[in-house]
Amino acid sequence: MHSIAPWRRLLAEFLGTALLVTAVVGSGIMASTLSPNDIGLQLLENSVATAFALGALILTFGPVSGAHFNPVVSAADWFLGRRTRTGLTGTDLTGYLAAQTAGAIAGSILANLMFDLAAVTFSTKDRAAGHLWLGEVVATAGLLLLIFALARSGRAAVAPAAVGAYIGAAYWFTSSTSFANPAVTIGRAFTDTFAGIAPASVPWFVVAQLGGLLVGVGLLLALYPSVGTTAGEVVVEKTADEPLSFCVEESP
Repeated sequence: MHSIAPWRRLLAEFLGTALLVTAVVGSGIMASTLSPNDIGLQLLENSVATAFALGALILTFGPVSGAHFNPVVSAADWFLGRRTRTGLTGTDLTGYLAAQTAGAIAGSILANLMFDLAAVTFSTKDRAAGHLWLGEVVATAGLLLLIFALARSGRAAVAPAAVGAYIGAAYWFTSSTSFANPAVTIGRAFTDTFAGIAPASVPWFVVAQLGGLLVGVGLLLALYPSVGTTAGEVVVEKTADEPLSFCVEESP
């Protein structure tokens, strides 16, 4: 199925996830510097920068790897497509998860260094609360519904804008500010800045995101019973003279 070399797809996932986390963390640091006394404005600056960066990164890396940048997207792609042998294989999934997690950590380190901070500064920002975990379930399930509904309905051309818009909006309508991504959650523990999350809070955020994965996959199967047949559309492999089929994120 895959015409693009595995190492190229893994490199795209690593770079895309790294740059996504760099955008999230870097814009958070800049927002804190420019608007030190206005948390609402800081969140606005952070969310707008993240949404635009995400759309651009999907366009950049989508033709190589599908621009998942997110373990729950990759896991859903593997699960939904396994019966019809579309989407990611088990080997692909393992590689994607490793590349995304390593990329997220590298992205935080890069952002720290760009703003003259220590390479690794573990966050002290506690985010352990039930309502935050519920926000992560909602954000993650909604992201999966959007991505796979677009693939199923043939509206792939709007994916970069739609996914970026969803994540930007979810910053505001979820209590957790929509991490919706286990790799990004781990990466953001490596920076004690606006976008950070304390290492002790990471496991429960990841559990909530996996809960969102289960909810999202369940809803997809209920709404689109044949969604597995289009799982391959979430892994973009196009030559330069072919139109972009589909590319998907992650989320901060």
